[in-house]
Amino acid sequence: MDARIYDPAADLPDTLSMTPAARAHVRRQLVREGAEALLLDITQSGCNGYMYDLKFVQQQPGGARAFTFGELRVFVADAHWGLVRGTEIDYVTSGLNSALTFKNPNASGECGCGESFSVDAGAPP
Repeated sequence: MDARIYDPAADLPDTLSMTPAARAHVRRQLVREGAEALLLDITQSGCNGYMYDLKFVQQQPGGARAFTFGELRVFVADAHWGLVRGTEIDYVTSGLNSALTFKNPNASGECGCGESFSVDAGAPP
């Protein structure tokens, strides 16, 4: 008999994805801000432990992964990659409200507004 330990993180795609709606929204925001790219950052805060922190930047920060969606560039700090690996960014309109949303397979819980999330103990930071 052979015993193996299952690691769900091993099944996650080693990428970040964006829906066409999210790409269009971020492109408009980059033009408005006069920025070249989006930085998806994570801070320890919010009601669940971690919070998405979007920043408009001119260049790739040191120690960050780059993702390209056509002409759009998105960066994620290597230190936060384990928290967002496999995440899909979408832009959703509900009634009069519109917002970027994050379908994060690493999140074990989210707050009601979707701005913060938690991960299971032992998950990579």
